Amino acid sequence: SNKSSCVCLGEKINIRPRLLVMIMSHKYLQLQTKTKVTWLEGDILDAQCLRTACQGISVVIHTAAIIDTTGIIQRQTVINVNLKGTQLLLDACIQASVPFFIYTSSIVVAGPNSYKEIVQNGHEEEHHETTWTASYPYSKKLAEKAVFAANGSTLKNGGNLWTCSLRPPYIYREGSPILSGIVNRALENNGVLENTGKFSVANPVYVGNAAWAHILACRALRDPKKAVSIRGQFYYITDDTPHQSYDELHNNLTKEWGLCPDSGLRLPLSLRYWLAFLLETVSFLLSPIYKYQPPLSRYLLTTSNSVFTFSYKKAQRDLGYKPLNTWEEAKEKTVEWIGSLVEKHKGALKKKTP
Repeated sequence: SNKSSCVCLGEKINIRPRLLVMIMSHKYLQLQTKTKVTWLEGDILDAQCLRTACQGISVVIHTAAIIDTTGIIQRQTVINVNLKGTQLLLDACIQASVPFFIYTSSIVVAGPNSYKEIVQNGHEEEHHETTWTASYPYSKKLAEKAVFAANGSTLKNGGNLWTCSLRPPYIYREGSPILSGIVNRALENNGVLENTGKFSVANPVYVGNAAWAHILACRALRDPKKAVSIRGQFYYITDDTPHQSYDELHNNLTKEWGLCPDSGLRLPLSLRYWLAFLLETVSFLLSPIYKYQPPLSRYLLTTSNSVFTFSYKKAQRDLGYKPLNTWEEAKEKTVEWIGSLVEKHKGALKKKTP
């Protein structure tokens, strides 16, 4: 899937959390909580819907986005949801006098811009900014800039809107549509996993830790003593998941169920990069008469095969962030869920067998 779990979260003072779920993707969302939640369905591009959802809200956590790393989804659709939707939600906060806004950004706004670029344990004081014009990194970068620009805006009631942004890397979890696709494709391929990120070094984050960082950001923004240093800032949100390639991560999460990496030969990365360039050129030349979707893209090859890791020390210092889940705990939960996918696949095969 190229779509994230697209939600906007709001916290209502002394009452119950309010959850605005984007209609296109709420099928991926399962809430496991004893807390009563007000569930609303709407459209991130519906200004009136957003204004209604923001009434009486004290904090908005904005996580709505379309994640498209392949270019399959129409470019304008991605930009509308990721950028225009953010701008509309910021305006709704101003009109409804919502004082605090936390934006779920992404590590893609920082790069990498080349698979030859090496960033290890990067931090917020370093300047990293994507130069890609692909719809996903481009729209997330501009949306985050809009969030920063809105920091300090005057609310309708005369107060101020205070914002901050969190930049998680690749998020893994039980129920992940991305992981589900990887596992199901491997099961259809005799248990052989795709080989897509062999040369990468990444530090993925478990969903529970990323979510916890959002809660801490809410608390910090509402704390007058902490808020001054947090307003208008961004934070890389990682955890203690070992630095590894994407292929190694997927292997570590699935090997218990008999899945294994592809040991076949592949073209050198540099050759695949230039092949992607040629295919993108063909796609551009054909665009007036035919929409051709290249099977490779330079952007995806770069992000999947770069050394690009970041530290969470600033979040630890300013937000009091410390991962709730260890790597072993996160792996155990995710591996257990992957086992359910394997069992489901076996059950489907038995039904097909005469």
